[in-house]
Amino acid sequence: MVQTVWVSSAGSWALQESDCHRQGRKRSWKCRFVRTIIQHPCRRHAPKRSRKARMLRKIQLCLCFCFVSGILYEISLLSSCVFSYLPMAQQYLTPEQVLNLGKSIIFLETTERLEPPPLVSCSVESAARIYQDRPIILFMRGLTNETALDMNTSYAAFSLLSSMKNVFIFPLQMETVFQETPLLQWYNQVVPEQEKNWVHVSSDASRLALIWKYGGIYMDTDVISIRPIPQESFLAAQKSRFSSNGIFGFPARHKFVWDCMENFVLKYNGNIWGNQGPFLMTRMLKTLCNLTDFQGTEDHSCQNISFLNPQRFYPIPYPAWGRYYQVWDKSPTFNHSYALHLWNFMNRNRKVVVAGSNTLAEKLYKTYCPTTYEDLIQNAKHREFPESED
Repeated sequence: MVQTVWVSSAGSWALQESDCHRQGRKRSWKCRFVRTIIQHPCRRHAPKRSRKARMLRKIQLCLCFCFVSGILYEISLLSSCVFSYLPMAQQYLTPEQVLNLGKSIIFLETTERLEPPPLVSCSVESAARIYQDRPIILFMRGLTNETALDMNTSYAAFSLLSSMKNVFIFPLQMETVFQETPLLQWYNQVVPEQEKNWVHVSSDASRLALIWKYGGIYMDTDVISIRPIPQESFLAAQKSRFSSNGIFGFPARHKFVWDCMENFVLKYNGNIWGNQGPFLMTRMLKTLCNLTDFQGTEDHSCQNISFLNPQRFYPIPYPAWGRYYQVWDKSPTFNHSYALHLWNFMNRNRKVVVAGSNTLAEKLYKTYCPTTYEDLIQNAKHREFPESED
């Protein structure tokens, strides 16, 4: 009996040879049929076929058509749903393999903590939902190859995030990240223990190196995505004539990002908060563009770099950051925004989303990171009604 077996590996296909071909002596018409499909003989002066032969030929052509159609269909699935095969092998993929898929959304955690708080989880989840065809990567400084082995069982947030097919969590290895960039020499000379703002400075450097090497979009871990960003090369205006570095995107090897890394080293001053971050982006943008005030919700553009309106990410400015944790009579629609920055750096009192509080932040959680919100509710119930101990 003829058996055709599809073998689907990473983009490779094969047709298994029938057993009757290996026997060599007795070949049935079925064996000749399989050989005919593969070899496609074409005889210009073939004798007139009988009715039975013509019928057999039609069947062969139909099967060939199905054969080719099947391959084309599977290839289209591979190209359009690249992540459909990844969950089974997520733990075996390296950062380079995922980043090389292109157009990653990158988050960084440069503290040593291993349990992402709800806002970090919400940021990553919302990006995974909005950008379902792109890899979402959370790099964590406190994560090592050893802790990565059991992170799903040890930490609830890991289990929550890693269950999403396009989310990847990797250790942040700065020395590897800074290879082949101007930042490596700086990193080898700096003494982290003597740095006043090391958590922020190391994050500022890492995001530049990663975006320059691989391209994509960087987002802070307190940014909730609400719709896709259409631009590929962009900076986010925090206010008129001032750029943030909390969200930005560029293709790989973009000159502007390389120039930012060189200036990072040249003008380095770790004692001034933001000197290697938003102030760096602003002064580098000013070397290219004559920045003007925003008059409405329009974006500015210079040297093929989009300078996006503050409404895109900062509709609530940092002096009013607490409004995210207040109850609104009528919630804003954020129709002009792609994402919302919740200014967690300003949140020194550590305000959090409380289930049932009806604050703006709670509504954002419900809409854009519902899995994180459900987990938050379950944790609140466990705290309120702890299980009895034996």
